[in-house]
Amino acid sequence: MPEGDTVFRATRRLDAALAGHTITRFDLRVPGAATVDLTGQSVRSVVPRGKHLLMRIGELTLHSHLRMDGAWLLYRPGERWRHPAHRVRAIITTDGHEAVGVDIADVRVVVTRDEHELVGHLGPDPLSNDWDAAEAVRRISGDARSIHVALLDQRNIAGFGNEYAAELLFLRGVLPETPAGDVDVTALIDLGVRTIRANRDRADRTFTGQTGRGRTNWVYGRAGRLCRRCGTPIRTGRLGADPTRERVTFWCPNCQIGSS
Repeated sequence: MPEGDTVFRATRRLDAALAGHTITRFDLRVPGAATVDLTGQSVRSVVPRGKHLLMRIGELTLHSHLRMDGAWLLYRPGERWRHPAHRVRAIITTDGHEAVGVDIADVRVVVTRDEHELVGHLGPDPLSNDWDAAEAVRRISGDARSIHVALLDQRNIAGFGNEYAAELLFLRGVLPETPAGDVDVTALIDLGVRTIRANRDRADRTFTGQTGRGRTNWVYGRAGRLCRRCGTPIRTGRLGADPTRERVTFWCPNCQIGSS
């Protein structure tokens, strides 16, 4: 599942391949942006902001979000794609590479100086150079909702998704429905930052320290299976800011007993 570390790795690959090169083909296949043509412009940089990807081209920025299944893939110009063309939302070609946005969402082009209109609402990003731990703690500690919901709100902290929320709360021994104000948020955020920064530089995300298939998570995606620590069956439920935004939660009823 794409989260902040996934976006960071994607932007690092795209920046290495495209930055400093001139676009020879620019094709957006989304309503509202399909007529934009930046052919002939130079890619200045590709940077992440939480789960958002910003490709700065000339004086403009191409914004995209990976959502649940999106990805930016790199090919050589003319190389056959490994996915159906109907899933492609963006094609950016230079002399040496072709970046293909597959199932990406929220594709928009704005003047770079107006990027804040798209990402200015985001909270501190633990993978950015301007990471502000104290501000992230302040925002989450002041959230009246459950800690699981507070962690997922990108206005509090940018980059953590459902997998991170489930795994970090397990590691801290905190139930997902615990009020955010009852949690040691400083310790939780410190763990989250260390974890996402470690995963940023890994090919495969892990929370257990193991990288084998099916061995990387403590609770996420393991409903009904035995807890790796105590052997209790993992439980699942749903939490969200409202019924339309509920996400599946996973927890161990023995290892996660309350606030911590």
